[in-house]
Amino acid sequence: MNPRDRILAAIRDGLTTPRPEPEAIAAEAVALLADPDQARPRLAAPDLAEAFGIKATALGTTLERVARLADIPAAVGRYLAAHGLPPGLALQPTPALTDLDWNGVAVHQGIAPDEPAALGMALWGIAESGSLVIHSGPETPILLSFLPLHHIIVLHEADLLPHLEDYTARMTGQAAPRNAILITGPSGTTDIEGSYVRGAHGPGYLHVILVTRQG
Repeated sequence: MNPRDRILAAIRDGLTTPRPEPEAIAAEAVALLADPDQARPRLAAPDLAEAFGIKATALGTTLERVARLADIPAAVGRYLAAHGLPPGLALQPTPALTDLDWNGVAVHQGIAPDEPAALGMALWGIAESGSLVIHSGPETPILLSFLPLHHIIVLHEADLLPHLEDYTARMTGQAAPRNAILITGPSGTTDIEGSYVRGAHGPGYLHVILVTRQG
């Protein structure tokens, strides 16, 4: 029997095999979810911040830890200087960022198609995959996550979640955002002749500023 015949035979067998009752399917689903830790991957480290950092940096994301929000402008200045960028960037129009002391860094709202760098905030980080979650809203222009070459994202350590389903659980009962973005590493592709192209579908550089303290 050739491969085609084997596939068609398997399909015929599947169509003629009696299907389980809906109650049996539901019971099997409950059993599978009874102990989610049996199905979840083990985190890269016991500490959420360490696990997030391991996964994120393995994907090409860079990361710096700061103690407080007030330390962000200095961290941004260091990043821009290290990459030979002018001391300025597009800024997410949220008071948590606009109220900071940006002396020495020229910030502006609005985002240009060729924006060198932009700074925004993530709602959550996922330690399992090193991902960042961003929702669109009045203070979160979605193009901020797509147009700049360098995307700098502020994340509070307190907003780290272990697994992806912990994010979906947080959304239970809440209004769905117009756009929800999960960012896992900088944009890149090897679709073009097998050569790595940075920034193919979005920012080519992703930098996370992890704020370790609240307030």
